[in-house]
Amino acid sequence: MSRLKLLSTAFALLLSTLACATVLGEESYGNRPAFAEVSPNDEQPVDLQPIDEPVEIASCPVITDQIVNANTDLDLSNDLAKDFNNAEDDAEVTYLVTYTIDGDEIRDPYFENVSASLQDEQNDLAAHQALWDYYAALIPGKYRDMLSEFAIMTDGEDNILAAVWQTSNDPYHWGMEVDIADTSDYYYFSFTLIHEFAHLLTLGPNQVPPDVDVFDNPDDYDLYDQAIAACPNYFPGEGCSNSDSYINAFYNQFWVDIYDEWDEINYIEDDDEYYDALDAFYYKYEDRFLTDYSATHPAEDIAEAFGFFIFAGQPDGSTIAEQKILFFYQYPELVQLRQEILSNVCINFPE
Repeated sequence: MSRLKLLSTAFALLLSTLACATVLGEESYGNRPAFAEVSPNDEQPVDLQPIDEPVEIASCPVITDQIVNANTDLDLSNDLAKDFNNAEDDAEVTYLVTYTIDGDEIRDPYFENVSASLQDEQNDLAAHQALWDYYAALIPGKYRDMLSEFAIMTDGEDNILAAVWQTSNDPYHWGMEVDIADTSDYYYFSFTLIHEFAHLLTLGPNQVPPDVDVFDNPDDYDLYDQAIAACPNYFPGEGCSNSDSYINAFYNQFWVDIYDEWDEINYIEDDDEYYDALDAFYYKYEDRFLTDYSATHPAEDIAEAFGFFIFAGQPDGSTIAEQKILFFYQYPELVQLRQEILSNVCINFPE
């Protein structure tokens, strides 16, 4: 999402779609004035080293290098990767058609009433199918079994490219949407799809069992606060994360000491003050974040880091930001998944 203005941090995230920092153009936080630089944090990185023998994977560096270049300046010591001073105001999203997902297939399109100017995009079923087929080709089926809806939408060019969300009638199922106006650049699109998949991987029901009471009562903030208080682990918004979940481990390793400071920012009601405070937070802890958008929420941070885990080379871990990439190498199943996704990218990336 190009803005993550929260009344209650994770609760608002729960209610919103996870439309993420890998938006086209160079926006991340939204419009903001110029800001003063704040000195980086002095803490020492967590001692997490690369695996001794990196797994041999399929390689297509001509593609993957450009994917990384399109989404960062490749300075993993964290010079500002994206220019977020030029962001546009949030644009209105128009949904064109929503499909039901059945395994590897999409079916039963539901067409919205749209203006004549959008009917060509709405009726381009071949383009919709191609976008879905590319996603399904990249992500192994067992990792997307919680997806039940696929929507084609638009908010114009260079805004939100893709998003995921819990479906409206079942918190155990998720939907995915793609802006058909922004899919021509597959270097952006590929990274975005992996970022969005990272949300499914880290927030899906096997990792974060949905809190059905919270889901059924989205306006009950007292109930939400009670759910947080009763959770012994990190509560990202959808529910109480499992103790061995990826996001709980990521939170405990990289966020537990700065979370309260970050959370206070989300109670700032004035937009300008909010973005100034978020800018200052990012610069204060700049060595911890791979992109500026990573600082908007732990769920976005882990999704950004996962994108670089997939597409970038294995770093040496000299900064906390680089250690966030190394974090995923602790899990053999994710190293194997990386190999599968990279192979799929090399095979299926459009010429």
